[in-house]
Amino acid sequence: MKTTDSGAIVLVTDREGTVRLHRRSCRGAIQFEGRLARHGEANDMEYFRMHTIRALVAASLAAFVLASFACSRKEEPAASASQPASTAAQPAASPAPAPASAAQPSTALPAPAVPLASLPKIDPQRVLQHIKVMSSNKFEGRAPGTNGEELSVAYIETQFQDLKLKPGNPDGTFVQKVPLVGITATNTRPLTFVKGSQALGLKWKDDVVAWTKHVADSASIAKSDVIFAGYGVEAPEFNWNDFKDVEVKGKTIVVLVNDPPVPDPADAAKLDPRTFGGKAMTYYGRWTYKFEEGARKGAAAVLIVHEAERAGYPFSVVQGNLNEKFDIVTPDKNMGRVNIEGWITTEAARKLFALGGQDYDALKKKAVSRDFTPVPLSVQATMSIANKLRTIESRNVVAKLEGSDPALKDEYVAYSAHWDHLGVGAPVKGDSIYNGALDNASGVGTVLEIARAFTEVKPQPKRSILFLMVTAEEQGLLGSQYYSVTPLYPLAKTAANINIDGINQWGKTKDITVIGLGASDLDDYLRQAAQEQNRTLTADPEAEKGFYYRSDHFNFAKQGVPALDPDSGVDFVGKPADWGKKKRDEYTEHDYHAPSDEVKPDWDLSGAAEDAQLLFAVGYRVANADKLPEWKPGNEFKAKRDAMRK
Repeated sequence: MKTTDSGAIVLVTDREGTVRLHRRSCRGAIQFEGRLARHGEANDMEYFRMHTIRALVAASLAAFVLASFACSRKEEPAASASQPASTAAQPAASPAPAPASAAQPSTALPAPAVPLASLPKIDPQRVLQHIKVMSSNKFEGRAPGTNGEELSVAYIETQFQDLKLKPGNPDGTFVQKVPLVGITATNTRPLTFVKGSQALGLKWKDDVVAWTKHVADSASIAKSDVIFAGYGVEAPEFNWNDFKDVEVKGKTIVVLVNDPPVPDPADAAKLDPRTFGGKAMTYYGRWTYKFEEGARKGAAAVLIVHEAERAGYPFSVVQGNLNEKFDIVTPDKNMGRVNIEGWITTEAARKLFALGGQDYDALKKKAVSRDFTPVPLSVQATMSIANKLRTIESRNVVAKLEGSDPALKDEYVAYSAHWDHLGVGAPVKGDSIYNGALDNASGVGTVLEIARAFTEVKPQPKRSILFLMVTAEEQGLLGSQYYSVTPLYPLAKTAANINIDGINQWGKTKDITVIGLGASDLDDYLRQAAQEQNRTLTADPEAEKGFYYRSDHFNFAKQGVPALDPDSGVDFVGKPADWGKKKRDEYTEHDYHAPSDEVKPDWDLSGAAEDAQLLFAVGYRVANADKLPEWKPGNEFKAKRDAMRK
């Protein structure tokens, strides 16, 4: 669902307002540019390390200066309830976290010229109808390069035309072509671990899910020594190196998912916010980092041990990787990556460690320490994968509402949502179509309804509005990545990105969640609009899952464009305090990336409509503002934005 410019690392404020250092590289745009100069990745990380101390000093100074104002400011409402430590994100945390409300003062905004109540109303029934169409079985799960793409692109184009929006591509069309390579892996030789006369074979899909990113007919490992490398992290700013001086070139490394869960010295029941991100995942916890770091070390294969709580999703989600996977076509054909990337179940890991004469739980415990050193398992791994390759031109779909002010119409507010999902895959309870109703037909439907509202609003916005429906988000944010590095309109003149990836299907809330709360002035626009609904902003209640690095706004942010990533509120009207979290957990366990992600009879989009009304207001007000929104001081993307705006 929510998943991952060159990879510079600078000071940032994470979604809960903690001052952090984030390496601006992940499966998104960094993959595109990084692979054009593969060896540059090492330089990116070196830049990160060299500038860490400077950033930490800046963070400390910022916190010191701003703290004096904290007592006079109204605090942002606290995020809800407790969460377990999980996975799926990207950057690296600073040792000096601070709450968003203490580190980032709100920007004073003028009273809106058009009150929220006077704006055209978002119609939840229209949104629902779009969702029903795009998540129907006819659309076959909307995988790129399939008939589902043809139907999706045609449907979105037709909606844009019916709204009398202009083609968003300057070439006069509604599409931006995105070149992709599709790779479907099959297991031609099972993953087998051997120690002397003993052997352990893992069953494809049930015990191991693996692939290769090499654009080649096959990839393999043969009698590769297996080493347990803890969390697979090298982070000098935290004095952390899971590899020490152990050579892993040509070997298979087994690593744990997420960041090392280091206990807080002041309270062992909590995670140390000064080591990695506390409960909030950093880039080091992101699974993509594990594979990248393995490649930097020259490993032949990287296998991540899946634990549902730490990953933030069940193994069934990982199994979705056995379908065709796409990537942007790169000059080196991805040969700089490890031969085999994959996941194994916890049960399989226990058996592997036992084969090597080790106890999984004991080594896992040792890995939560700076003193940990890699443990050779005295086991060798063999595996072969065959690839079926095809190249396609997928499509982003884009429309434009031209601004009314001749002096400002060449500046843009961009709404985005990904139209793709997982297509047709392994049957679950007899159903093989992964419909993707919430993920993300709902986002497309909402952007289409916001577009309709923009065609009716008076006065018309001064700046132009872009409506961008991107492809291949489920493959690693590829459509937005491609747009961000080959934009149709200058990013320096793109005022903001507002991305919608999933909506609230459970009714009205007293709040709206902001992933990355405190990052930019867009939060202040949203706060102002929310106050007109008597609602508040809440920081990400599942920060440990790293949503900030898992959706398309991230590619805009990495290029310097202020980006807003909203999510459903957690405080549901008339419901117990923990009701929202329970519903999220139910969706994650049963419907996320599953054929059962379909429109349900009990869906209530009244809250989604209120959220969309706010996002409509934010874009409209930014489009009419006297100045463009900015990143907050200390944010990782501010320097990039400042440079492009000179």
